[in-house]
Amino acid sequence: MGLFSFLTSLAGSSINLALPKISLDLNISNSMSTWVVQAGLIGTTCLLVLFGHMGDLFSKDYVFINGGSIFLIGSAINGFAPNFTVLICGRVVQSIGIAMIMANSMGIVTESFDDQHRAEALSMISVFISAGAISGPAVGGFVLSVLSWRWIFLLNVPIGLVVLLFGCKALPIPKESWQNIKSQLKVANWTGQILFTIGVIIFFLSSSFFTAANHNYLMGLGVLMVGLVITIFAFVQDDLSKSPWIDPSIARNEAFLVSISALFLVNLVNAISNILLPFYLQSFDGYSAFASGLIMIGQPAAMILVTPITGYLADRMNRNLLTMFGLIVLLLSQLGYATYSQNASLLSILIPIIANGVGMAMFLSPNNAITMGTVDKSLSGVAGSFNSFARTFGMTIGISAASVMLFAQLPGVQHITPALGSSFVKAFSISFIVGALISVVALLIVTYRYWSARRAKRQAA
Repeated sequence: MGLFSFLTSLAGSSINLALPKISLDLNISNSMSTWVVQAGLIGTTCLLVLFGHMGDLFSKDYVFINGGSIFLIGSAINGFAPNFTVLICGRVVQSIGIAMIMANSMGIVTESFDDQHRAEALSMISVFISAGAISGPAVGGFVLSVLSWRWIFLLNVPIGLVVLLFGCKALPIPKESWQNIKSQLKVANWTGQILFTIGVIIFFLSSSFFTAANHNYLMGLGVLMVGLVITIFAFVQDDLSKSPWIDPSIARNEAFLVSISALFLVNLVNAISNILLPFYLQSFDGYSAFASGLIMIGQPAAMILVTPITGYLADRMNRNLLTMFGLIVLLLSQLGYATYSQNASLLSILIPIIANGVGMAMFLSPNNAITMGTVDKSLSGVAGSFNSFARTFGMTIGISAASVMLFAQLPGVQHITPALGSSFVKAFSISFIVGALISVVALLIVTYRYWSARRAKRQAA
């Protein structure tokens, strides 16, 4: 399970670094190239809850392993894609496999460990994810220096086949009756799933209006609101359905929803740096793909060092306080990014990147443990998938928002170059000031959770 988490994380962090190369090779704009990332995230976002529900109905191990197979097929399609359209289709296939993996990882861990050891166990999954993230920029940078960007995807196939063989031996995968699967899927709430998918796609298509040459903000805002309304209606329809994807007890669990909301905002903020840093380092400041990859390792390196410590502490001290401290560090990192200038020193570039990783590590493990502790283990599949949904949805919103914030301030710009000078620096800084403000909102949410927990404890006493 950890190895597949590592592999999907490795793939994701490598793709971000390859965007400038993909943009040039396929003759598309920098802003259009971000859809290579967004297509995968949108597909994963749409399917997470579905596969979490299937994990609770059938077997989390069964869904997890089959997801690994689909992920490898999507990787092969991406590697041989002759044009941008096929590349996007391959990313959608890949996203189906990623959704099946992500939706059931936390549920498998939750079923295997009690509350006293849950945070530490979940932190190990985060370590594998961080290890993938730390390897991605280095591997991706090296691959891009000597080979085509296509090998970013093709390398997943042989590595993934080995991991798949290990997974089939290590996980107790039951044989599922196809008749049973068909009968369960037949009564599922497909109306809600279709509405949700349409809403999410429309919601994210709205970003194209903000980045187009004419910057049709009014039309973009209208499309965005239509997508948002349809998405919200899909949740309402699911709640009223006879066979909902999301159990009503989860939908009405305030503690669960507060934790999910904070996770959503934190990943939104983190995605801003993930998408903008490659353009700053490579396109604006002149670093090579390999050098920029090494610099960006700072964030996952900090996470891989701090996460096990945080997981250990989260099982032995107040988890809410740890998440609050983490968000304060994350807030400071966003303010640090906002101070970047052209030809900034390496140290001034690295400090915010490392602080970003420390803040994320301090927040994620205790928050995941709090989230999974608010629901019954029988619903851990849906709860875990909803947790992954919030994380992925936040990343998707963040990537879209980062692209909109940057390119909306640079009208007519198709490719970032050093010649943009102060115009780029200003747009870059404003994007991270917005990230800092969102971090403040997340901090207020977890502060509310902390005081609510204290009040409930006093009332129980």
